[in-house]
Amino acid sequence: MIQQANNPIVETHDLTVSYYKKPVLWDIDLCFPQGKVVGIIGPNGAGKSTLLKTMMGLILPDSGYIKFFGQTLNKTRKLVSYVPQKESVDWDFPASVLDVVVMGRYAQLGLFQRPKKSDKEISLACLRKVGMDAMANRQIAQLSGGQQQRVFLARALAQEAQLYLMDEPFVGVDAATEKVIMDLLQAMAEAGKTIIAVHHDLQSAPNYFDWSVLLNMRVVAAGPTPDVLTPGLLQETYGGKLTVLSKVGELLREKDISPRER
Repeated sequence: MIQQANNPIVETHDLTVSYYKKPVLWDIDLCFPQGKVVGIIGPNGAGKSTLLKTMMGLILPDSGYIKFFGQTLNKTRKLVSYVPQKESVDWDFPASVLDVVVMGRYAQLGLFQRPKKSDKEISLACLRKVGMDAMANRQIAQLSGGQQQRVFLARALAQEAQLYLMDEPFVGVDAATEKVIMDLLQAMAEAGKTIIAVHHDLQSAPNYFDWSVLLNMRVVAAGPTPDVLTPGLLQETYGGKLTVLSKVGELLREKDISPRER
């Protein structure tokens, strides 16, 4: 069951991605709705993070294309914000909390322009939204995991984007931080922003997401969360992983597709 959104904010068509000739994503056709909190859900190794990285141009696909607002990423980059997994960041980098959030303003600045007073004011306002303004001058390495995640969210907010791609935003955070993040994401969606988040906790997913995508190398289902998170579709997503891997490998051989070496 794959329901395509009308007037989508993001579209992926015939998207196939592989690492060292091993398929990671296969023939992904998706249309994401605007003004929703969208969850990308699936087992480990299903290609969830790879999908976000490919959308952001960090990984080149073997085939297919992606459109944002009906155009390429290069033409709409200022409108798109990406929050990577916390574990992929070098937290020993010598920067204050405010410095990190101000980095979110760079997309709005011209080439070689320094942040202005207004940029710092916007950054401080974003820190207040996540409850971190009192730590603006603290070194980022001194924060807890949950505090670091709040700072990364504030940096994304400072970009003033229309679309936010978030890779596991709730991993390693405490319950209070999780609630702060979720309340903020829902408020952003109500204001017309779109959030696409990789998520692994099936228990919380029905309460978090308006729209869900079940992914296991291919799209198993996509649509309003109540229609997607059903026992049958979840069983197909999580219980058929080996079958999917086998079928995709066979298709690669049959079509004589030669994915790029990474």
